[in-house]
Amino acid sequence: MNYNKVEFEAAFGTLKQIPPSDMPEIVFAGRSNVGKSSMLNRIFNRKNLARVSSMPGKTITINFFKVENIRIVDLPGYGYAKVAKGEKRRWAEMMEGYFQSPRNIKLVVQLVDMRHKPSEDDYIMMRFLKEAGLPFIVAATKIDKLNKTQYKERVEGLKAELAEFGEDLVIVPFSSEKGEGTDVLKSYIEAIAEEN
Repeated sequence: MNYNKVEFEAAFGTLKQIPPSDMPEIVFAGRSNVGKSSMLNRIFNRKNLARVSSMPGKTITINFFKVENIRIVDLPGYGYAKVAKGEKRRWAEMMEGYFQSPRNIKLVVQLVDMRHKPSEDDYIMMRFLKEAGLPFIVAATKIDKLNKTQYKERVEGLKAELAEFGEDLVIVPFSSEKGEGTDVLKSYIEAIAEEN
């Protein structure tokens, strides 16, 4: 797959604006400030494909990117306290509507911050995905911020914290700075592209 061919298609702020699904979709989800934009930029080797911001909650639209025969969907981050209630409600309605509409979702990459136990919002999101029967893997971000001992502890901790989602849940430790985990995530993208 030629990752250089990725192109930004469109950003949508309401569910009504989103066109019907016409190709397989790989969705990236996670709370605000978990490193979603940095991850997408690392996977596609672009500095500004997805806008990285020091202000959490900056992605307030569903962003669509296209690479060859698949679509990459960047969902707005959830769980940021400073976002107004009306904005949170709009976000929740848009997410639910997106996942419950007839879309060709092949995989959800659920990001969690490796340094901490998953948040309540992370659990809500993963339980929703599980109940909806949507395939997902977990990308554990910011591993470069841990030393070797902390890393080892958190790998074991995260397995225990996510035990409810089954033993075969894939957890991919990821660093947008050093690139660790990038090849694993690319292998999932490529496998889906080859299927279609």
